[in-house]
Amino acid sequence: MKLFWMIVSGLCIAAAAFFLLRGNLDAAFVIAALGLVAWFLNYRLQMKAIITAEDREQNNQEEENYGEDSDDDQDYKT
Repeated sequence: MKLFWMIVSGLCIAAAAFFLLRGNLDAAFVIAALGLVAWFLNYRLQMKAIITAEDREQNNQEEENYGEDSDDDQDYKT
């Protein structure tokens, strides 16, 4: 999906350049804005994937640490 948004972004910027050269500034602006939206959607997907991976890693570390701590707690109780 990330590649899709990059392709859409590139196509929009190319189309905006075409309209800019043809002198249609309104269409160039709107299409360039859509290209920027596509780029931000791509960036959002990348950041979401990174954050999800870090959360999983942190949860795995917490589970491992919790398992180690629970063994220590049982030793102190007896």
